[in-house]
Amino acid sequence: MAKYAAYGIALLRDGVEIAGVTSITGPGLSLETVDVTSHDQTEAWEEVVATILRSGEITLDIIYDPNAATHKNLDGGLLYDLAQRTKELTYTLVFPGAVTWTFDQGVYVTGFEPTGEIGGALTASVKFKLTGKPTLV
Repeated sequence: MAKYAAYGIALLRDGVEIAGVTSITGPGLSLETVDVTSHDQTEAWEEVVATILRSGEITLDIIYDPNAATHKNLDGGLLYDLAQRTKELTYTLVFPGAVTWTFDQGVYVTGFEPTGEIGGALTASVKFKLTGKPTLV
């Protein structure tokens, strides 16, 4: 089994790498289930059926540059996507080892939280909500 360093992971917005990424978490892909246990079963074990697949969320930590094209509130930036409620873009998560997950049915920027501590870098945590089926390659 191959092992990979996380260094080099990237999130692309319409083919352009988001600048200053220090950490990526998610998406938390999941399958919802519903309990279908009934009183007339022969044994008292829980039974479930699969219902909906959830695309989850991505959290991105960045070194925030208010003037960076992929950060600012102009077309092409994360703040712009948040303010405009943009979802008609393709986001691609690129993992080491040439593995990509593409989200082309919709991604919303749902949060942008800058942090500036004395003696620290200006950073931001950015949250994305995915919608639709991803392409996992």
